[in-house]
Amino acid sequence: MIPAENPESPLCSAKACRAPAVWVLAWNNPKLHTPERRKTWLACDEHREHLSSFLNMRGFLKDVVLLTDWESAGGESAGGGSAADG
Repeated sequence: MIPAENPESPLCSAKACRAPAVWVLAWNNPKLHTPERRKTWLACDEHREHLSSFLNMRGFLKDVVLLTDWESAGGESAGGGSAADG
């Protein structure tokens, strides 16, 4: 795992990963959230596929976007929590 260079940088949501986030995984649990609601997990390059697969298998994954694109588009706060938080 790559340590974060800037402690203020968003970090990957994968359990125990301290790498800087590169991706935003926007998701929604239709049993709990309204259709337009988007929760977010952050992912480094190494964990993007694993976290995406986890959400997609449950039918929760809505979009995978580069963090820089998400921020420039005015996406919701990409803090997202950790993948362990579900």
